[in-house]
Amino acid sequence: MLRPSHEGAAPDVGTAELLFDLVYVFAIIQLSHHLLAHLSVHGAAETLVLFLAVWWGWNYTAWAMNWLDPDHAAVRLLLAGLMLPALAMAIAIPDAFGANAGLFAGAYLVLQLTRSAFMVYAFRGRLMARNYAQLLAWSGLAGVFWLAGVFVGDDARLVVWAIAVVIDYAAPLAGFALPRVGATKMSDWPLAWEHLAERNRLVFIIALGESILILGFTLSETELTPATVAAAVIGFATMVLLWWLYFSYRLGNVTGTLTRDVDATTMARGAYAYAHAVMVGGAIVIAVGIEEVTVHPLHHVTWGVAGVVLGGPALYLAGNIVFNRARSGVVPRSRLVALAALAVVVPFAPLLPALALSAVAMLVLLVLAAATGELRARPDRQVRCAD
Repeated sequence: MLRPSHEGAAPDVGTAELLFDLVYVFAIIQLSHHLLAHLSVHGAAETLVLFLAVWWGWNYTAWAMNWLDPDHAAVRLLLAGLMLPALAMAIAIPDAFGANAGLFAGAYLVLQLTRSAFMVYAFRGRLMARNYAQLLAWSGLAGVFWLAGVFVGDDARLVVWAIAVVIDYAAPLAGFALPRVGATKMSDWPLAWEHLAERNRLVFIIALGESILILGFTLSETELTPATVAAAVIGFATMVLLWWLYFSYRLGNVTGTLTRDVDATTMARGAYAYAHAVMVGGAIVIAVGIEEVTVHPLHHVTWGVAGVVLGGPALYLAGNIVFNRARSGVVPRSRLVALAALAVVVPFAPLLPALALSAVAMLVLLVLAAATGELRARPDRQVRCAD
């Protein structure tokens, strides 16, 4: 059930992995709708906790498939089985901080614990079995807080589940350290990072697809006034620019080789487990902003709308900074300048109609792509240092 040695070419992404990803199309839609229905600081915090759980479930599965053979019957059954709790999580999202708290937390734990237990069995007798046993223990520790959050009030649930998220996300940074056992070294996780890069490319495309779905559904249910059409065009352009920047050969997630001496697993942890969480989250927030602006293009924006219109691109840029720092060791100055440009607009956001604010956010991305030469498709075989 384990892949053959992946020295040399990166292992292919199997069709079973693509099937598993289909659940996350629905999960991303649910997350964006949850944020849209709770466009406040508290609602954003709730959506963040839910998104981080959804992302971590996908992320750990993507890493596991780096070692598992997607054509093996047991692995296919595993992925099919994991789709059920992932689907249950997505179903629970709209009322996860209410009546569906137990469904969300229970499904998340089944997803995390089942996969890790399977990996311990698959690697039995090998060092990786120990690694996954320690990961399993940390997931169990976080699980205590996920379950505890089910039995407290809605406001307290946010705090308890936030603690659970911190434990889950701190685990790899701590090397899954346990008393008397110690930590696992990153070099003890032999990884074909190109496979993980491809998996993240695919899930980012899924996140971008949410913008298309939202735009299509919104336009089919809205009167096509000139302002609405203009908002739709700007939203579409924003989505295309995000795609263009993400697949840039200069600073994007493209194929190639590393240009610096860095442990591949350490790099992948920063660039894919963590940085991509921020970039995918940014794509989801951008989709929410597109819907808000398309429905109310001439309304002066609230701080909530300003948060999604400017916050989506800002999140993507912040994630891209972390991504490039992990891959090349350099912080791209162009992204910092673009972030500063978005920050300058924030105080003036409530004075602008939604259409104008979305145009400004789109122009920041356009100028960034043009100024750094990223509008030109220029293949390169190396992961380039950030500029």
